Amino acid sequence: MRVLHVHSGNLYGGVEAILVTLARYQDLYPQMESHFALCFEGRLSEELLVAGAPVYRLGKTRLRQLRSVMRGRRILKDLVARGSFDLGICHSGWSQAIFGPVFRAAALPLVVWFHNPTNGRNWLDRWGALTEPELALCNSEFTAKAVSNQYPHVRAEVVYCPVANQPTSSAENRRVKRADLQTPEDATVIIQVSRMEAWKGQSLHLEALSQIKELPDWICWQVGGTQRPQEVQYREHLEQLSRRLGIAERVRFLDQRSDVQSLLRAADIYCQPNAGAEPFGIAFVEALYAGLPVVTTAIGGAREIVDDSCGVLAPGADPVALASSLRRLIQDPGLRHRLGDAGPERARKLCDPQTQMKRLNEVLASVKYREAKA
Repeated sequence: MRVLHVHSGNLYGGVEAILVTLARYQDLYPQMESHFALCFEGRLSEELLVAGAPVYRLGKTRLRQLRSVMRGRRILKDLVARGSFDLGICHSGWSQAIFGPVFRAAALPLVVWFHNPTNGRNWLDRWGALTEPELALCNSEFTAKAVSNQYPHVRAEVVYCPVANQPTSSAENRRVKRADLQTPEDATVIIQVSRMEAWKGQSLHLEALSQIKELPDWICWQVGGTQRPQEVQYREHLEQLSRRLGIAERVRFLDQRSDVQSLLRAADIYCQPNAGAEPFGIAFVEALYAGLPVVTTAIGGAREIVDDSCGVLAPGADPVALASSLRRLIQDPGLRHRLGDAGPERARKLCDPQTQMKRLNEVLASVKYREAKA
């Protein structure tokens, strides 16, 4: 089955990580051949090409530039005409709105992979809904519930994100990474890896840490680069907040890193107290693979990943409650290790690449079969 994924490609986050995983682990499920059509070149296109995946360029497409939209549609139309694809997958409402009509005109089954819940009130979602898909792929039950409300007549299937375990050597890696980040080897390191967006909860995280600043020997690593102007402003706000709270000397702000797996394995606790609902949370899964207990808020897709076997679900955006959870984990190494030891198996159960790619193939094949019978 030849599948054409259509995406913007100008940023890099969870969606892009999924596409790269599909490309890197193509050999695990060769029955499903993934191709990628992108509007922008950048880190995503580079990593897909390094993985050996077929990548097609649709040209820089911007909604405010009608000519670029029409050009992108023409390029995709020609690609579909000569590509012998079995179906197309649009990632996000943006891709659905712009490119969904191309698949519909070509009588090619359209699947939309929803990486975020949709309520249909956003103008882009309403535009995209004009081209209703044959199938809605959802990254969590949380997302699927919202999608089903907007598309009551479209079958919604949950496929958890394929996430691979990428082990690194532990003892030497831990020493080197900590030395690089001016962090003592015996410190308790609390790490967060996420985009610089307010709903990811970095402010809440810092406020909670300020509640436990009397505890010795903890250090926080905030990992995440800035990709848009508002993210630059938010990063500056966080640095100012850490100074105002009196914890600046214990917080390391790191830019986008290519060694996230090594950083996770050099840390002790993963904390990402989302202020808004996370649709799924690949970072949580990566932290579990790294053997870290995960602390997050009990909202959204995180509740499908983290349970009391491997972490702590804090009750809402409450810095005092969050601080209490962190204090307990810092002061109780035995609890940290027990929760961390359960993490890798929990992550494999949810997101093993071979299992999820098989699941994805079965779901997509059912669309192909139904269309052929029709």
